Amino acid sequence: MGFITFLLNKYFLLKYSSFIWIGKKQGLKSIANMRTIDLNLLIAINRQKKTLFENTLNFAKGNFTNNALLWGARGNGKSTLVKSIFSNLSKNYKNLKLVQLNKNNIFDIENIYRILEQFNNLRFIIFIDDLSFEKIDSDYKIIKSSLDGSIQNQPNNIILYVTSNRRHLMPKDMIDNERSSAIHTDESIEEKISLSDRFGLWIGFHNFSQNEYLAIIQSYCNYHKIKINENTNRKAIRWCIQRGNRTGRTAWQFVIHLAGENNLLLKI
Repeated sequence: MGFITFLLNKYFLLKYSSFIWIGKKQGLKSIANMRTIDLNLLIAINRQKKTLFENTLNFAKGNFTNNALLWGARGNGKSTLVKSIFSNLSKNYKNLKLVQLNKNNIFDIENIYRILEQFNNLRFIIFIDDLSFEKIDSDYKIIKSSLDGSIQNQPNNIILYVTSNRRHLMPKDMIDNERSSAIHTDESIEEKISLSDRFGLWIGFHNFSQNEYLAIIQSYCNYHKIKINENTNRKAIRWCIQRGNRTGRTAWQFVIHLAGENNLLLKI
């Protein structure tokens, strides 16, 4: 894997399609082979997939598009959807690039903007995974100020895709506590949720039904040619009960277990 320093080399930007921002070196590390799931395997989230795909396609074509906040239940495909859509579209749109930014390095975002806006013939998705704030402290205020201001000033060739378990990027009790204790309640709450309002697209992900959970497993098994029988569903239901959730991640973990039982090697 190559490494691109502050003085970015256009050759590397054209050669690779996905990168990780390295805060200590203030540069991009290229990813030769990004692991993703085939877009057709992401079922039970068709509405979310259609919305984000169309938004990303418009962006790749050079149109004005919205920043997107993907929020909701853990393990139901938020980050996977971002990467799978990017992988699908970047095959035909070589100008489309993905830059993953660790939430701990979010303070660098304006610096990243200044670097990437130089390459206005390329289109960059800045992907921040699992962003949330646990409490109102100095870090929260600094990060919010940095991201909030940067969204307003982001270059036309950059779009932000952020995933979070929370619609407003913070626990509900933080907002509820503000309602009960603030002197100027409306103003204070508005200030705390204003960051999420900067995202033109809010795409929600919710818990799967049992039928959806089983359909996901069926889809994976068909794709990987894993034989299933009448006991498979019962095993799958028992598997999710033991883990206390029905998510896409749990379904995939069951498929891995099933492949192991049948001594099959999964091609990922």
